[in-house]
Amino acid sequence: MALRDSVPPRLKRLLGRFHWTTWLMLALGIWAMPRLLPHVGALVNVTARDRSTPTFTMRTLADSAITSQSLRGRVILVNVWATWCLPCRAEMPLLEATWNRHKAAGLVVLGASVDRGDPQSVRDFITERGISYPIAIVGPDVIGELGGVRGYPTSILIGRDGRVRHRVMGPIGPLSLELAIRRALAQP
Repeated sequence: MALRDSVPPRLKRLLGRFHWTTWLMLALGIWAMPRLLPHVGALVNVTARDRSTPTFTMRTLADSAITSQSLRGRVILVNVWATWCLPCRAEMPLLEATWNRHKAAGLVVLGASVDRGDPQSVRDFITERGISYPIAIVGPDVIGELGGVRGYPTSILIGRDGRVRHRVMGPIGPLSLELAIRRALAQP
């Protein structure tokens, strides 16, 4: 007995009513949902499941050490990126604007580059783009402390208490995190 012979006629009629494009849109929606839900959560104040308190040390390209402890009491937006990542490149001006808009209120934007080449190439890259927030080249140890990443760019918003508030992936992170940043900055 063939599989299609075992499908009830009523279900066959229902499935036959949908065009292949409907099935394609449904599949795309199912694929996109887990990627977009964190962005929606940041907009409507649903905090991340991961409420860990990352402990990290980064050495910036300007040769200064930044630790999670030294930033306690400030809101931190860590952006994990790479020079070869096109969505990362698209998002950098948004991150720069976000940092300039909120740094006086206590926001720290940290760029965490996963590039493995010459640090000078990363320096040249950020200089060409006019990026002024601190950038560090990080290894798997720092990425692990941040809870890991599934793709680039990934932005992690850490509240004044040192706990992860939101984690979003994709180049619209600065836009979807804007309200979350404002909420975090408003908290004592």
